[in-house]
Amino acid sequence: MQSVKAKKNLGQHFLNDEEIARRIAGTVSASQLPESLQGVFGSLPIMEIGPGMGVLTKYLMETGRELTAVELDTESVVYLSKVYPQLKVVEGDFLKMDLKDIYAGEFCLIGNYPYNISSQIFFKVLDYRKQIPVVSGMLQKEVAERICAGPGSKTYGILSVLLQAWYDCEYLFNVEPHVFTPPPKVRSGVLRLVRNGRESLGVDVGLFKNVVKTAFGQRRKTLRNSLTPLFKERISEIPPDILALRPERLGVEQFIDLTKILEKE
Repeated sequence: MQSVKAKKNLGQHFLNDEEIARRIAGTVSASQLPESLQGVFGSLPIMEIGPGMGVLTKYLMETGRELTAVELDTESVVYLSKVYPQLKVVEGDFLKMDLKDIYAGEFCLIGNYPYNISSQIFFKVLDYRKQIPVVSGMLQKEVAERICAGPGSKTYGILSVLLQAWYDCEYLFNVEPHVFTPPPKVRSGVLRLVRNGRESLGVDVGLFKNVVKTAFGQRRKTLRNSLTPLFKERISEIPPDILALRPERLGVEQFIDLTKILEKE
């Protein structure tokens, strides 16, 4: 069967290394999850984003779990429907979908994520965090490292804090450009996020997100300079030693504490 042509406007780079595809598929297998979570997540349905020609899909199908593939490219949808007629394929833009229309309960999310929308995908994961206890897959190495980075790192930023507030984030391994068709100009990385035990931040989630985005919006400035324009009336209640720091020095818990101060009536 004729292969699908990779489309630049969709950020398509098709993985052609079977062993790497097998390893990525394994990131949602029960055996690779912490023992305490295996029984909970090991049988959950799986949603795959951007299956392309199905190099990852076929290994996910081997798990025997319910699988739904979400694909925007019509050519890929036609190809998958012919090669994997038993596969449920939903044609559409993942970023515009109400995921509750596909799964009412929990599911695992995985994919070889398009580089041009990978950050947006993970921001959407936050909106559906109660439904997505495990998310894994491959994306641009720089973005994957940013998500998993800790305080003090140059790559630590908005996505790091917002995702680590709800997930344990683990960078798993690198993937080199030559295993793709066409090869991307950047290296790739595979990560896995597993929901932590946090049920609530104890603060308004919208305000927390605003505080983090505002702080990192001017990451070279101290918190005093970046936060004062929006929170002028509360800034005096924040300890001076915290205000003197740049945002990358604060961990998740410190951002939560900062939000609590700014949230007071």
